[in-house]
Amino acid sequence: MYWTKRREKFRALMEGNRCVNPGSVYDAVSAHIAAHVGYEVMVLPGSIASMAVLGAPDVVVMTLSDLAGLTHRINRAGQLPLLVDADHGFGNALNVRRTIEELETAGAAAITIEDTILPKPFGSETMAFISLEEGIAKMEAALDARQDPKLSIIARTNVAGVFGIDEAIRRAQAYERTGVDGLFFTGITQRSDLEKLSNETTLPLSLVHSGNLTDLTELAKLHVRIRLQPHLPFMAAMQATYETMKALNEGTAPSDIDFGSSEDLQDTLLDGAAYKNWTKQFLS
Repeated sequence: MYWTKRREKFRALMEGNRCVNPGSVYDAVSAHIAAHVGYEVMVLPGSIASMAVLGAPDVVVMTLSDLAGLTHRINRAGQLPLLVDADHGFGNALNVRRTIEELETAGAAAITIEDTILPKPFGSETMAFISLEEGIAKMEAALDARQDPKLSIIARTNVAGVFGIDEAIRRAQAYERTGVDGLFFTGITQRSDLEKLSNETTLPLSLVHSGNLTDLTELAKLHVRIRLQPHLPFMAAMQATYETMKALNEGTAPSDIDFGSSEDLQDTLLDGAAYKNWTKQFLS
């Protein structure tokens, strides 16, 4: 499939002057829903990918093959650019190369690589980070592995919440010099810190876990282009499935369960009209 147009749309967003919330997706149907309700871009968080593929929490037991397979299924069904959270790139800089190759092939429009030490080391009680030198090497490896120049490589660091904004800026400036296309941060919750970061970097910014920094218009003025919301769609789907299965198992009649999804909505979200046309065209 031809992914470059989606990557161009993502770049246009990053190079523009607006900030958007991406739709948090986890499978083919949620990708359809994201487009149907009006999102401009999708995000596949590593935590949600682990839950969706393995039924496991976000403790980095998912493999690259797991993530690449899910990424491809989402992109095959969806129409929007997809930002993929690739965690630490599944190892050292050589593993990062392989991660970029696989996720680019799977259709990602943008990929984040972070400088956290993952999985959690034995005996560690706090979040730990690789050296700045290794972080730079990982970003350079990611850029070197990229085949489509329209694919966005985004450097992610979580140090702000542990060591403060000055260390986050130091790392951001170093990663910016490698040639990455954007910077992604967690743990920045104060406007003063965000203003300082915005003044010290030139690349488009993305935020998650940003506390009360939610006003998209104000964030856009500070060069923020992506602001992740809590990943509620998967949680809501899990809760709805639990309640439905529990009720059925306890004897509730299927006709008594109102799950709020009409056949018309299902037909729309599952491309029912297209499949009917293909059936008529090719099977009759």
